[in-house]
Amino acid sequence: TYDLENEVVSSPNRKIMILGSGPNRIGQGIEFDYCSVHAVLALKEEGYETIMVNCNPETVSTDYDTADKLYFEPITFENVMDIIEVEKPDGVIVQFGGQAPLKLAIPLEKAGVKILGTSPNNIDLAEDRERFGKFLKKIGINQPEHGTAFSVDEAIGVAERIGFPVLIRPSYVLGGRAMEIVYDVESLKSYMEKAILVSHEHPVLIDKFLEDAFEGDVEAVSDGKDVIIGAVMQHIEEAGVHSGDSSCVLPPYMITPEQVAEIKRQSVAITKALNVVGLVNFQFAIKDGKIYMLEVNPRASRTVPFVSKATGLPLAKIASKVMVGRKLKELGLTQDPEIKHVAVKSVVFPFQKFLGTNNYLGPEMKSTGEVMGIGSDFGTAFAKAQIATSLGLPLSGNAFISVNDYDKQKVIAIAKGLKELGFGLYATKGTAQALRKAGLPVKEVFKVNEGRPNVVDYVINGEIALMINTPLGKKSRYDEYALSRAAIDYNIPSYTTLSAASAAVNAIRTIRGNDLEIKSLQEYYCTVSERLDKVPLR
Repeated sequence: TYDLENEVVSSPNRKIMILGSGPNRIGQGIEFDYCSVHAVLALKEEGYETIMVNCNPETVSTDYDTADKLYFEPITFENVMDIIEVEKPDGVIVQFGGQAPLKLAIPLEKAGVKILGTSPNNIDLAEDRERFGKFLKKIGINQPEHGTAFSVDEAIGVAERIGFPVLIRPSYVLGGRAMEIVYDVESLKSYMEKAILVSHEHPVLIDKFLEDAFEGDVEAVSDGKDVIIGAVMQHIEEAGVHSGDSSCVLPPYMITPEQVAEIKRQSVAITKALNVVGLVNFQFAIKDGKIYMLEVNPRASRTVPFVSKATGLPLAKIASKVMVGRKLKELGLTQDPEIKHVAVKSVVFPFQKFLGTNNYLGPEMKSTGEVMGIGSDFGTAFAKAQIATSLGLPLSGNAFISVNDYDKQKVIAIAKGLKELGFGLYATKGTAQALRKAGLPVKEVFKVNEGRPNVVDYVINGEIALMINTPLGKKSRYDEYALSRAAIDYNIPSYTTLSAASAAVNAIRTIRGNDLEIKSLQEYYCTVSERLDKVPLR
């Protein structure tokens, strides 16, 4: 039952309601709170009364002086409709709160509520893997082979058709919850038989896993006609690591200008075909020079704050303004920003506080924080980001190297760089042979399951200062657990891609040269190609 008394005094002003994300959880960062607050600021500038609906005491969006009105209520259809009946807002924004408000978009629209921005049907099209796959095929954009399944037998059929390894996950999840990379039928059966609710409403999604690929993100804003690409970013970690757990760099340093142009072209084509109004995020992979579109998220994503800080382009404020009818050209935004500096986003994990926990990084998000390093070059930005994570980088000691067969020739340049910096080299048998052939002195050590003393023993004894380990395939991924657990327990930087290892070597060289320049963000913003000083967005 409900109380009969109603203390709400509804005004006749133009009003916009913003739905927040609800309680904090692993799988989301501050992106939703950041976007919600910027939406409030932008809408106030446009002359609207703002109504925030959220139930998270740890956010700025629920501060008493952020929005004009705050309803501290759970994000449920019943609660939201109760508020709408009293306040009668001109529109509701669901893009800035993650899955909780997105799931309400279609029910709210059916109840006669005006949803601002991208239509609920097109949001659902992007979230529904089967519909989305047909959509991409129709407009001629590559994607990994995929399928959906409602039962164990259907899942096995899909996996055998597209080939192992596969990435498997439920529909409509945030933070990669319950995602796994599966290498064989037995593992697939085990996954399907676990406590994953499989129904005709929410099937399990199965994608071909692009092993040894690298991934990236695109952030964009559209007014329904024109599109601004805020940034194209490249992940530093390997494909298969959740984007929230992967460091990323802006601008990308391993993607060719031609590939960047093609990624932008595809992003604009999808944005226009989906009739996006507001924010949109794209996740892509590049394998053997071929671009694959992995996901499209017509909502706030975790890299919006990073891109906004790195470029000075307030994406959430721009998106809020276009959702209430403003045009990008009207706001003075006619071309994509280009920066002359480098920004690196790194992540913070809670593993040191929970000793013995499974720290293997995969498609399910485990990080609980993010930091940013910014500098004139990649080495400087990466060094600052590593320092900000409290992990830091060693300036001397021994480096352990164990790489897959594909990386054995490529790692030689990194090993030479470490040797030039005075590091000793430790390596497992196959890697040690490759390094010796290149003329590098190296101490051969056992893998964890080969005998004692093995690499973990050397870590425990304090003989390893840095680790480079690039797993490939099921066996090596499981072997990696002991190495990464030891690295975390003993606070040793560990890199699972050669690009990250190369970045670390460059960063160590930069730190040794005492060349970590310090500038304000405003000084970096002065190098952005299109200045926004005349745009009423800040």
